[in-house]
Amino acid sequence: METIGRPKDGDYPAYHKAYLLAARGEALDDALRHASDEEVRTRKMVPDERWDFRYAPGKWTTKEVFQHIIDTERVFSYRALCIARGDQANLPGMDEDAYQAQAGTGARKVEDLLRELNAVRASTIELFGGLDAGALARGGTANGKHVTVKALGWIIAGHSEHHLRIIRERYLA
Repeated sequence: METIGRPKDGDYPAYHKAYLLAARGEALDDALRHASDEEVRTRKMVPDERWDFRYAPGKWTTKEVFQHIIDTERVFSYRALCIARGDQANLPGMDEDAYQAQAGTGARKVEDLLRELNAVRASTIELFGGLDAGALARGGTANGKHVTVKALGWIIAGHSEHHLRIIRERYLA
């Protein structure tokens, strides 16, 4: 993967800034690999009885948080692909609670969920690794907001880091 530096302000909706700040490193491939390493580290910390744990009523289980990371990465990678290929459509938003309600995560085995996470991440790394500078700089509209392809990669990495921190602080404390 060619070095993909951090996006600049204006390349993404302001509400995604926290994810950009959570992403580690100065190159996207490093940020995605760091997020993968943190996923491995965090999941090793989760005892068997904590996968179906909710830290408060109405909150997702630990497994559901991992499912959310997967679903969001798939959606954001799709957005990146569409914009990279010149799609001018306003790509749809994502209602994460509605997605979770239909995911059936509670019935899934943890090892299947984690295998899927690894596959999705590998696919994301390959997607961004195959994009040239023009595609990475291309901007489009997702959920009514301007975003660049490059920024979507960084948002993916930071989104994972953000939720892993929440797992460590609220689910494992």
